Amino acid sequence: MLKYLTPFVEAFFFTVFFISIILPVAKKIHWSGRSLGRHIHKKGVYRIGGVAMVLAFNLTVIFDANLVMTPELLGFMLASIILMLVGVRDDIRELFWKTQLFFQMATAVLIFILGVRIYYITNPLTGGILDLNLGSTVLISLALVVFWIVFVMNAVNWIDGVDGLSGGISLISIGTIFALSFKPEVNQPPVAIISCVIFGAILGFLIFNFNPARVLAGTSGAMFMGLSLAILAIFSGTKIATAILVLVIPIIDFMWVIGERIRHKQPIFKPDNNHLHHKLLDIGWSQRKIAICYYVLTAIVALIALNTRIIGKSITLLISVSIMLIASFIINKKLSKIRKS
Repeated sequence: MLKYLTPFVEAFFFTVFFISIILPVAKKIHWSGRSLGRHIHKKGVYRIGGVAMVLAFNLTVIFDANLVMTPELLGFMLASIILMLVGVRDDIRELFWKTQLFFQMATAVLIFILGVRIYYITNPLTGGILDLNLGSTVLISLALVVFWIVFVMNAVNWIDGVDGLSGGISLISIGTIFALSFKPEVNQPPVAIISCVIFGAILGFLIFNFNPARVLAGTSGAMFMGLSLAILAIFSGTKIATAILVLVIPIIDFMWVIGERIRHKQPIFKPDNNHLHHKLLDIGWSQRKIAICYYVLTAIVALIALNTRIIGKSITLLISVSIMLIASFIINKKLSKIRKS
């Protein structure tokens, strides 16, 4: 039990320690990051959470005697550092979306080269398996890995608009992967240890991030949390279906916003205030109410994901998507009435 508890505690205190050190420096140099109209936070809230989490994650992994430094784990660590640097640059002065996407894709390719791969796909209807580790199918694996990592990173990044929201959902998702790693069909203690490290880092950050926030994850933190979820889903026996189900709220929000931007002929990656959490704020919900509602829904879906097989997950996903679409329609109607009055 100590081999799981120790990395969790270490990562937690490392994160708190780094935030406590970086925060006074950020205040002294007046670094609260860029300020745009879509951001709801006032001055005095600093986008340094990602730096603290990434440093805590890497230090804890390096010092953990129970983890073997495999190429896959090394790729994870290198990717976290690269994306931290890119994210910090974006937090200070916004990067052009194509530049940010390039670094995300390049980092995903690096991770693939170092061994983080999707080796097979299971047909949910027949149970058949398509091997992606032979010949030209390796290119399919590369495309899937790059798409999956970039997709999850951006889904988590885009939901990072309310205090504690992205961190809380990521925490529940990481906890789900931790529980999943003990299932007989998975049985991966190293994945459980890495999950504990990330869980501790995110929890240490949430102390400063839950409303009213003193620290934000920033682009660096949101990408780190998304990267962690994407990679751990692959590590744990390619349990991407489970990850999709647990991340159903940010994923649906991500797809909904993209659909709206396409419908209005706007650039897909152009920031706006059309996310679900922005609309909930506009109809009068508090940040805490939004965060807690998302936590509860994510936790319910996580429990279902841990206790159902692929068909059950598919049905749950369809129900969740239907509920989200109905809720979005009702919220849009209510918001339209408010704006007209």
